[in-house]
Formats: sequence, C-alpha cells, structure tokens
Amino acid sequence: MEIFVEVARQRSFSAAGRHLGISRAMVSKHIMQLEAELGARLLHRSTREVSLTELGQAYLEPCSASVEHARQARLVVSQAGNELAGGIRIQAPSSFGSEWLADALARFTLLHPMLQPTLHVDDNLLDPFKHGFDLSIRVGGIPDSPGLHARRLAPCRGLLCASPAYLAKHDMPAHPTELNRHRCLHFSHLTQGNTWHFERDGETLAVDITPGFASNNGKVLHQAALRGLGIVYDTTFLAWRDLLEGRLVTVLSDWNLPLNDFTALYPATRKVSAKVRALIDFLVEEYQPVPEWDVALSSAGLL
Repeated sequence: MEIFVEVARQRSFSAAGRHLGISRAMVSKHIMQLEAELGARLLHRSTREVSLTELGQAYLEPCSASVEHARQARLVVSQAGNELAGGIRIQAPSSFGSEWLADALARFTLLHPMLQPTLHVDDNLLDPFKHGFDLSIRVGGIPDSPGLHARRLAPCRGLLCASPAYLAKHDMPAHPTELNRHRCLHFSHLTQGNTWHFERDGETLAVDITPGFASNNGKVLHQAALRGLGIVYDTTFLAWRDLLEGRLVTVLSDWNLPLNDFTALYPATRKVSAKVRALIDFLVEEYQPVPEWDVALSSAGLL
C-alpha cells in the first residue's frame, strides 16, 4: 500500500523506487502482488508514464489514509520505546544563553527527565567538532563547512538605544554620522569590527565609531546603557523589556541595522540523534515564526 501511494504520487515506478530506496523491479513486483490480492487493476502502465485506473483512483484516498495511520502508529511506538536520555552538550552565545535558552532548556528537560544537558555559554565562535558539542547556536558567523548542518531558529535584530537620562544630557542624534560625538557602547565580537552599518530605503551607510566602552558580552553593555553611560549597539531579545518600560529609548529608529539569525549547527557526518533533533524542533516551535520579544515590541509599535 505504501508503494502504491508513492507510485500514484510520483506517476513513475522508477521515481517511487528512488524515493523508497528500492529497485524499479521491486516496485513493480509489489504493485502486481497488490493488484492480484485485490483482484483489480490499479494502474495503467506505458513506456512514458503511469496513471491511475478508475478503481485505482477510488482506492487511493482510503489507502493513503491507512498508510498515514500506520506511520503515526509506528511513531508512537518508536517514541515510547526510545525515551530521550543521556548527555547532550549545547553551546550558545552568553547573553542569549542566559536570557532565553536556559529557561527553554530547563522546560525541555522537564519533559524528558532522563536527559542530562550541559549548556556552555561563550561568545567566541567555537568549533563544534573540536569542542565536542552536539548542538551549537550561533548569531551570524556560520562556517562554510560540509560537515555541519544548519537550521534557522529565530531572527536576531540589532538596534541602538540609550537611557532617557543620557539623551536628555547629550541630545538624540539625528543621523548616524552624529554618533562620533557620542559615547558608543560597542560589542567587541561584531564581525564588522568598529564599524556600525545602517540601511534606510535602499541607502547603506558605514560609520566608524570609537568605542567609549567595549565588551565581549552584550549584557554588560546593556547594563552600562541602563546606567546612562552611552548609546549601545543592543539586540531586541535583550532590550525589549527595558524598552517597553521606558528605561531605554531607541536611537536612530528610522535606520535599520544588519539582520542576523539565531542558527542551530549540528554535525552532518553522523546520524542526528533523537535528542538533538527533538531539542531543535522544540526551539523552532519556541521561537518561530516570530519570537516572543519581537512580538511584544511590535505590539507596542517599537519594532
């Protein structure tokens, strides 16, 4: 039945065989056995194509439903007999790891209490192979490696913001080129170095800034901005609550900063374990299509 459904979908014995991993001859043999068992011809064969007979068309819908039910039944048994268990090593950027991923990972582990996760937070672009991670979450900096698979988790939006007290004292810049007279709080792991990039209505602009305060950790810079130290190159996942509550104000909001993604990287050289796949699926469900922090800012008209 599964082979018949695939032949009907592909309209080809050869294509169905390739999809199912069996030979064309084996596909033909199973179809002939099915037709013999039913006592009815299901397919018209020709040298150019395969098409359904009238009985084949009538048989296809209940047959497809039976095949899908069988697949779901196998999945239930498989999941019940293969409880996620054992160690899983995850690496993530420091700010995102502590602000969002730690909570998601704790809730995932409550669903699978036999798991023993290790979360390593580090803003360095660590090699997943060299450091033995099962899953590495990156913001940009995706290596061009055939040994790694990548799956997008969520957008990572940058923005400039500052405290109301700082802006009251130093005024709001009207254009990115005016940033050179402000104290800029700079994330030292930006791949563009000390250059901040802007885009508006097709116009692009690169502004070289002199960091008035720099750190390799986004939460450090965020805290400095809250204290009124300067204008921070921040992210919406860190700044959203303080923006909503007025402790921070967006700066140059009519200009866009480069959009990155949170991406899950995992080894492609071996079969992906059930626990890694399940965790990635959980995180995709958690953050897509729009993550919670961006939903909140959009609802408030701040994004």
